[in-house]
Order: sequence, then structure tokens, then C-alpha cells
Amino acid sequence: MASGARNGGAGGLGSRTSSKMDRQQGSNATPKAVAGKPRLSAAGGGGGGAYRRTSSGPLPSAGGGGGRNSSDSGVSSRVRVAVRLRPRNAEEQAADADFADCVELQPELKRLKLRKNNWESDTFEFDEVLTEFSSQKRVYEVVAKPVVESVLEGYNGTIMAYGQTGTGKTFTLGRLGDEDTAARGIMVRAMEDILADIKPETDTISLSYLQLYMEMIQDLLDPVNDNIAIVEDPRTGDVSLPGATVVEVRDQKSFMDLLRIGEAHRVAANTKLNTESSRSHAILMVNVRRAVKGRNEMDVSMSAENGHSSSMMGSLRPPIVRKSKLVVVDLAGSERIDKSGSEGHTLEEAKSINLSLSSLGKCINALAESSAHVPVRDSKLTRLLKDSFGGTARTSLVVTIGPSPRHRGETTSTIMFGQRAMKVQNMVKLKEEFDYKSLCRRLDIELDKLIAENERQRKYFDDEVERITTEAQCRVAEAERECKIALENEKMKYHQEYLDSIKILEEKWKVHQQSPKKQVKKEPTSSGDVQDLLQNEKMLRQSAEDDSNDLRNQLSHWKKMEATATAEVVKLRRMLDTEASQKDKLEEEIAVLKSQLMQLSLDADETRMSLDTGDGPGKIFPGLDSLMSHTRSSQPREQSNGPKAPVAKLFEQVGLQKILSLLESEEPDVRVHAVKVVANLAAEEANQEKIVEAGGLTSLLMLLRSSEDETIRRVAAGAIANLAMNETNQDLIMAQGGVTLLSMTASDAEDPQTLRMVAGAIANLCGNGT
Repeated sequence: MASGARNGGAGGLGSRTSSKMDRQQGSNATPKAVAGKPRLSAAGGGGGGAYRRTSSGPLPSAGGGGGRNSSDSGVSSRVRVAVRLRPRNAEEQAADADFADCVELQPELKRLKLRKNNWESDTFEFDEVLTEFSSQKRVYEVVAKPVVESVLEGYNGTIMAYGQTGTGKTFTLGRLGDEDTAARGIMVRAMEDILADIKPETDTISLSYLQLYMEMIQDLLDPVNDNIAIVEDPRTGDVSLPGATVVEVRDQKSFMDLLRIGEAHRVAANTKLNTESSRSHAILMVNVRRAVKGRNEMDVSMSAENGHSSSMMGSLRPPIVRKSKLVVVDLAGSERIDKSGSEGHTLEEAKSINLSLSSLGKCINALAESSAHVPVRDSKLTRLLKDSFGGTARTSLVVTIGPSPRHRGETTSTIMFGQRAMKVQNMVKLKEEFDYKSLCRRLDIELDKLIAENERQRKYFDDEVERITTEAQCRVAEAERECKIALENEKMKYHQEYLDSIKILEEKWKVHQQSPKKQVKKEPTSSGDVQDLLQNEKMLRQSAEDDSNDLRNQLSHWKKMEATATAEVVKLRRMLDTEASQKDKLEEEIAVLKSQLMQLSLDADETRMSLDTGDGPGKIFPGLDSLMSHTRSSQPREQSNGPKAPVAKLFEQVGLQKILSLLESEEPDVRVHAVKVVANLAAEEANQEKIVEAGGLTSLLMLLRSSEDETIRRVAAGAIANLAMNETNQDLIMAQGGVTLLSMTASDAEDPQTLRMVAGAIANLCGNGT
């Protein structure tokens, strides 16, 4: 049988070389990026998911349609590798007392000597060499802290421990330090630094805790979710786990509680090499989302200097966020079957562990040798670590070894794995995205303000238009009246002057007839007077026409103002009509959602009524016990493969708290459907504790006390009967006076079905005493 150390060593060691050749290899163990050399990137689409070489030019943004990367080309970064030596345990001190350690550390030179025999040894160089006396704080500072700082700056990061079983990988990474705070591992210390650096009002942190057990990804925070699928983006090649539980973390205490829950669910076994040997790869994924401040303000000020509207830029430019991910991987230890003594199921676990570590070693070999094909799809472990080796994450690896010469083969395999990993180059990228959701919320608020301001301005504008229109009409009427009076006066004046002129001319003509000579002498004077009179009459007429034109111009000006005001009113009315249509669409969507909720409730009610045939006082539904037992036995299979019931879909989509809040609705139909949904949810044991913790039991008892609708009281009694099947819930029902309320409901009931529900609830309560 092949040894676990060889599988863990990623493809075998090959022929051993001399000390000189090993020293040359150690000097070349920290390769640098060569200008113009092709880099390795994930190949999207075909090719079996393998990597392929591409040019070093800019890459497309991995942020989707709304995302952006500040540096698409990325920065080359080599995988950093540190080696940590475990001190001898009690068994090794007794068995190997007469033998020297198989390794010799030179931490000041960052070198490690692996003894072949008493006179020959191989020398290897690493980025850090940690002795058996190195503290947990020292290990964190040299291995993990640079990666954590990069994650806080917006880069992805990976911290991984690799080594033989029993060499201290879980101690290095996952030690909680409950008894001794100095023994805290990398996970706890990394989260302390992250929480200390973020701002809760603008930044968020969420995490998932998983284990890869027997090639199945299981959720350590939700053990029922035991077969999570890996989803790969066909465009960018990024992998994700949409089925994993994601919990938002606000403080260190909640994080420690989540770690304890995950550690309690992790698979471990007792072997000859380790009393608590991890039988799965543990993966902690921490997602950090940070808001970038200062850049938007700079852009707004620059646009203002260029003549653009700063207020418009500030309102339409979305805020920028940086999204990064820290992945901490505690690999299960490689082991030789003959040394670990594994057998039966433990043997199958060891085979699965060695197979996945062998696949990881093959990928490291291919990346270190710049191979055109990297077998990343050979194992789920390599698919999950696709971004950590040859991807865009900043990766730090700590390899753990033991001093015992009995395990020199496993120690050699671990050291060679670290040497190959040091040759892997990653292209670290800073991921910045526009926060369109935040912009949408801000624009919604601005829209509400603008709508309110628009309504206020519209009212003011309507009042102002009405006032101006009234004033204009009054002025126009006054001007027309004055113009008419002035024209009449001028007409009468000119007519009177005309008559006077005629009279004067007639008198002069008579005088001229009586004295011709005298008239001949005065004829020029009379002709001049007539011309003066005509000239005066023309001037007066011209003045009257000018006044009339002025009045007409004023009337035209007021009419133009009235037309402009009318156009503004029409524009505002169109805007209001648009807002009203959007409001109607939202109301239609709300009505559709309500109808879907009622339909799901009706379907659940029909299912409940079809099961209810009344076979005994102690059961609400005939065959409920057998149905529940069948449900329990088939629950894992249904959760992993089968479709979910409508009520379960409603429970997942809407949430228990929202469903319970509908019990207090003012609409009777909504309240009836809500209590039916709660009753159907209470029939599942997995939901009973959640319903009680969310206050569902108190709400059901309140409905029995206050509701006058017998349908509501009947369904509420059935829900209480389902909850009473749990002994813990029986005590809570008794303590809150549930028996008294059920008795009152039975005394007021007119429907035999209600009496059956109440009798079943009381029978389940009495079952605790019997």
C-alpha cells in the first residue's frame, strides 16, 4: 500500500541528490518574476478546468457588470513558505532517546538540514524557519500577519498548513486558547486584527466554516447541509459555494462561538500517530467588505474645477467598496497506513485524505514546472484552492514536521512539498467595485425627497400660476377698459376739434366773401392755420396709435407668460402621472406577493386537511407518528436531493420572524393563513425549536386567548398540539397557562373539529406525565 507521506508529497521525491545539488536547489527556491515571461492563469471553459498560459497583458475585470478592478494586470507574488518543527512528544522521547533528531534548524540563516545518516545531510532554504520553541505569536507574525494586512487592503489571501498527521497543523491554525490566551492560533489572531481594523458603520465581515470529508463539502455551522456543490463562473473561472452558510460577524465573542460550533462538528479519530487525528480538511472563509473613502470626493472636486456640476456628480457617482477574502485551510495530515493502524472506515478516510493531498501535490508540481496543463479538477480540494496557487490570492504556507528519525520519509516528503510550493507565482489583484446597492438606496431616499419637494413646489406653483393668471386677467381687463375709454375720449376730442375747425373755416369763408381784398391779404395766414391744425391732428392720432400699440404689446407679453406657466403645469402633471404609474406597478407587485402567500397557505391547509381523518384523541393527524418517523428517516436525503415543499420554500424565502409577525395582522384572512402556515411548520421537529425561540408559542397562546374566530383557534390548537410533542415545549405550555386556555377554547367551541384539536393537544401534554 502506498504511504500517505508520498501521496502528500505531491508526485514523489524522485532520485536523491547530493548536498551540493541541494544547496543549489535551496538557493533557487525563491524564484523571481522574469520580465516578459508568460504567467499562469485559470482557463475558462473547456480543457477540463486546467490552467493555461496567457500573456501578461490586462485581464478582464472579475467584478461582473458593475465591478471594477483598480489594477487589472495584477502584481506578481510568490507563495511564501515557512517550516515549523514540533517538539518531541512523550512517546518519541522514550522510543528515540538514543537517536538524534532527523532535522537540524538554522533559523538565523533560514535553513534546514535533513540528515540522511551520521555524516551526510541535505540543506533546504525557506522563507522562515520556526523552531520548536517558537511562540504562537511569532508564528502568526511571520506567516499570517502579512496576508491579513493584504486582505484588509483589498487583496485575497490564503493561509494553509500542510504536514504529516500529528505534527501540529491544527494547533498552529485552529487553537482557540480558552485555557491559555498565548496559545491562540492563526484563525483567532487573524480575526482579532481584522475586527480591530474595520469600521462597523461602513464595513462588514462574514464567514463560512466548511470541511471537505470523503470528497464531500460539508457545512460545519449547519451539519444538515452535508453536500455543498461548487459553482464555477464560466466567464472568470472563479469558484464559489452558494449553498454554504454565511454568518455576519460583529465581535470576537460571536466569532469564537462559531469556531466552537464548527470544531464540535468536525470529524476526528484516534490513530496510533495521533489521538485526535483530523479526518477532514477544514476551510474557514472570511469575506471582508470595506468602503473606500476619499476618492469620490476627489472626483467631485475635480469635476467642479472642470466646470461640471459637483452636486450632480456627488449624487450619481456610486461609492467604491473593496471586497477581499481570507481563506484559512487546515489540511488533514498525510499518513502511512501501516504506521497509523487505520482500518475499516478510518482506512477509507485515510485513502480519501491521501488522494486529495496527492492531487494538490500534482497541481503544485505542474505550477512549479510551468506546465501547460494543471489537473485542478482531479479533486474538490484543488478546485477550492484554485485561486490560492497560480491565481490572484496572496498565499502563505506553513509546513509542519516532526523530529523523529522514524518518520524521516514523511518529513522529507513534506519538505519537498514546501520547496515546490515556493516556486509557484500568483498574480495578486486589488478588487474594487462600485456599490450600486448603496447608490440605489441613496437614490431612493433622494427620490422620496424630490417627490415631496416636487409636490410642495407643484402646490406652490399651482397657487402662484392661479394668482398670476388672475392678476394678468385683471390687468388685461383694466388695460382694455382704459384703452377703450382713451380711444373714445380721443375720438370725441378729434371730432370736436374737427367740428370747431369747420366752424372756424366757415366763419372765415363768410368773412372772405364779405371783404375779398382783406381775405386775399389774409389767405396765407388762413392756409397756415389749417396746416397747423392738420399737423396737430396727425400728431395726436400718432400718439393715440402709439399708446394703443403699447397696450397691445403688454397684452401679448402677459399672454406669453400665461402660455409658459401652462407648459410648466403640463410638464409637472406628466411627472406626477409617471410617479403614479410607478406607484401602481409597485402596488401590483405587492398584491401578487400577497396572493402567492395566500396560495401557499391554502396549499398547506389542503395538505393538512387531507391528512386529518381523526383516528384518536392523542393525535391531531392520523398516522402523524409514522409520518414524522418517515420524515425523520428520509429528511437528509430530501434535503440534499428532493424538491422542497411549498411551506418550506415560504419558510426559507420569507423567514420565520415575518411569518410570525403576520399573526398580528389586522386583516382576518392574512391572520388565518399565517396561523395555518405556522401549524404546518410546527409539524416538523426541526422547526419546533425555532418557532418557540422566535416567540411563536406565545403568539399561538395569545390567539387562543384573544381571537373570536373559531377557525383561528382550531388551527392554533393544532399547532400547539404539534409543539406539545416535545417534552421541553410541554413544560413551557404548562407554565404559560396553556391547559387553561385549551379548556376555555373547548368550552366555547361549537365545531367538533375544534374539540378534536383541543383534545389532541391536551393528550400530548398529558403524555409527559405518563
